Amino acid sequence: MFELMFCSVLTIVPDYLYRHYVQGKRFGKEITFFSIWYELRWGITGCLMLTVSLITMIFYFHPTTDSATLYYRTVPILPEGSGRVAEVNVGYSQAVKKGDVLFSLDSSKQRAALETAKRKVTEVDASLTSAESDVVKADAQIQEAKANYQQAKDELDTKTELQRRNPGVVAQRDIEKLQVLADQRQAGIDAATASRQSAALRVSTLLPAEKASAEAVLAEAQVDLDKTFIRAGVDGRVEQFLVRVGDVVNQLLRPAGVLVPDGAGRRGLQAGFGQIEAQVLQVGMVAEATCISKPWVIIPMVITSVQDYIAAGQFRSGEQLIEAQNVARPGTILAFMEPLYQGGLEGVTPGSSCIVNAYTSNHEEISAKETSTGRAIALHVVDGVGLVHALLLRIQALLLPIKTLVLSGH
Repeated sequence: MFELMFCSVLTIVPDYLYRHYVQGKRFGKEITFFSIWYELRWGITGCLMLTVSLITMIFYFHPTTDSATLYYRTVPILPEGSGRVAEVNVGYSQAVKKGDVLFSLDSSKQRAALETAKRKVTEVDASLTSAESDVVKADAQIQEAKANYQQAKDELDTKTELQRRNPGVVAQRDIEKLQVLADQRQAGIDAATASRQSAALRVSTLLPAEKASAEAVLAEAQVDLDKTFIRAGVDGRVEQFLVRVGDVVNQLLRPAGVLVPDGAGRRGLQAGFGQIEAQVLQVGMVAEATCISKPWVIIPMVITSVQDYIAAGQFRSGEQLIEAQNVARPGTILAFMEPLYQGGLEGVTPGSSCIVNAYTSNHEEISAKETSTGRAIALHVVDGVGLVHALLLRIQALLLPIKTLVLSGH
């Protein structure tokens, strides 16, 4: 309507004023509905063409959409396994901090496994102490075996020397017995040394490895026990938390509730524009938004990112070919926006529906020296008609509460 009135000022109104004041024709006499159409047909036709052109230019270079929302992602409250709820620590809706215990599962099995692992570590420690005592005992046995060997060796050397000096003084049989005894005592030293090495190997390698394994099992049991305490992963607010003591929760089938992180949906706004705007939407474009949850307020925005893909075109490979006509409606170009000023989205409820206008700016091209005069004028017109869209957005913001509360059937 505004575009039609504007175009009428440039076409029909001047023609009517000329015929009324210059030619002296009067409305209702010489000027009738038939004569208006016949005499102003070129103005009316030009008005309609100019209106269509103006509307096309406005909506193309300054796109608008009502498919804009402050999307946010929630964190499902899920255990890493499954089990029966033993204790609930939060209510239906409650603010929580990172690390707070939300609820706990029955942990009797995990506690038993943890106690078994602790006893295994204690058992290995006792074995290590015993093995250290075995090392000390083996050292003593080595010393004893060496002393016995030395005694037998000294007696053998003495009688061997006497036999050398005075043959027949010592019986050859006695010398052979002493030699066998010395060899036996040497074998005792070797056996004690091997026993000592075995005990030392247990102390230095075997038992520490067993202890490390037992401690790993203990740590695993502790982790399994900790998993029975479901904690908040981030600061936020628990919503729709209906789990109660005795309920069975499962990671795949039965989540316990939803955790909304702090700041979710308050950093930016996502808007879906028509596909025809793909060549117009650019990072850095200024935009404005008005949201239902904060009526009568225009929020200055800036486009920070434009998605390179249209979600409607994605598919998952399967056993059937894709039929293009099954796509119910064309997808949109998703643009990510942030407030132009800090705190611009304060008071806007996350998930709120909004209306967004984006405005093309050709200031740099207009200021460029190589831009021709005609093109500069045309670009000025393109930038200038954005004022019409800005005015329409403000009218929408003014009428939005009325449309929502009155005209929608409330």
